Amino acid sequence: MKITLVNPPYPLSVHSHPPFIPLGLAYLGAVAEKAGHQVTVIDCQAEKLTIETFHDRIAQNPSDIVGVTGTTLLYKSAMKLITIAKQIQPQTITVLGGSHGTFWDENALKEYPSLDIVVRREGELTLIELLEKIQTQSSLTNVLGITYRSGDKIFHNADRPFIEDLDSLPFPAHHLLPLEKLKHNGKILFPLVSSRGCVYWCDFCSTVRMFGRGYRMRSPKNVVDEMQLIHDKYGITQVTFYDDAFTVNRDRVLKICEELHKRKLKMMWDCGTRVDMVDRELLQIMRDAGCIAVWLGVESGSEAMLGKMNKKIKLEQTRLAYKTAQDLGLMTIANVVLGFPGETEQTAKETIQFVKQLNPDDVGFYVATPYPGTPMYEQVKDNGWLRITDFDKYDTAGPTFETPQLSMEKLAEIRYKAYQQFYLRPGYVFHMMRKGGTYGISAVKTSGAYLLRALHIRLS
Repeated sequence: MKITLVNPPYPLSVHSHPPFIPLGLAYLGAVAEKAGHQVTVIDCQAEKLTIETFHDRIAQNPSDIVGVTGTTLLYKSAMKLITIAKQIQPQTITVLGGSHGTFWDENALKEYPSLDIVVRREGELTLIELLEKIQTQSSLTNVLGITYRSGDKIFHNADRPFIEDLDSLPFPAHHLLPLEKLKHNGKILFPLVSSRGCVYWCDFCSTVRMFGRGYRMRSPKNVVDEMQLIHDKYGITQVTFYDDAFTVNRDRVLKICEELHKRKLKMMWDCGTRVDMVDRELLQIMRDAGCIAVWLGVESGSEAMLGKMNKKIKLEQTRLAYKTAQDLGLMTIANVVLGFPGETEQTAKETIQFVKQLNPDDVGFYVATPYPGTPMYEQVKDNGWLRITDFDKYDTAGPTFETPQLSMEKLAEIRYKAYQQFYLRPGYVFHMMRKGGTYGISAVKTSGAYLLRALHIRLS
């Protein structure tokens, strides 16, 4: 069968940024090819396709099935593409996958008559069975993990069990992607996922609800095999791990580092994890094996807010993790959530001050966004706090709800000032200038941009 997998464009309201390899589509493409199907990937972000230019592209490549992925931010774009695909070729079967569809499945089918099937949660095994059923024109009644339309009725089949043996999956089909168009500053950032799931369920996170509470791991050899392949085939010397928490299993990380040393595979890499899942010995071994940066979830500088988020960490653990990583020469990047229900101006100020004390090399101040499927979404909706229902605005940069403690306008102001206060510190700018490298140059440019914007506002 002919299958087209699509990565939709960002809404026009979202600031452009370098495109990333759509790893989920690369995995789906790999399993579909392995099953003998003809696969095409259209990456609208990398190819700079708009909704309009996608029309011409899909018309040139009619397919039996068009599958589109979609986060909450990409949902409306994804559905526009599905509508276009159905208009061009009515007999095409349209499929929506990704985190938003997983928790918005019946709504999506009701809202868009052009959508035929939603694949929920992990898609690899579901896709293969779905293709087999469609090819043989068999009933979809027993296909686990899908919600579908049949006549005027919508059917929600039972969930599919999570894939326990992740080593059984083929490596992502990078050859299906427009790699030349995925370059940024002459380089392609290759992502890897070495595990799925998380042992903690923060109330704002939809990803863990996609992949489950159990922590499922690829073997160290399988992970390094993929790194070796990327290095040998594409000449790549740096990768980034997309795991929710890379160091949940300490022993496995040590074995990955040992495998890298054994093969003398010189690759730089970075990863994200929790502050309560690192220690000096582990970080030193990671650094010696090529790790250059760690993304550590700070989330808040208020113990009270951390409790409300169900984060289950203490500020002292965060301080220790950052100091240890910095002492070892690792770049540190802080992830921060502002505006979670219960946030006040005071707790937000505590967070901003705490981040400045940690002094990471870079920071992301993200506005708490109520993604469907999370406890946070239910809390916001049930309390009548939701003000923005247009998913094109769910970009973690702008507020979508307000509470009695904090208005949307005040939260937006707090976030902007947080970036100003962080990047415009003279000591920070000089520190990053001395550090140099990709991260250092990027940080200095960001500081310059905030300085120019501040001057413009002052002069205005």
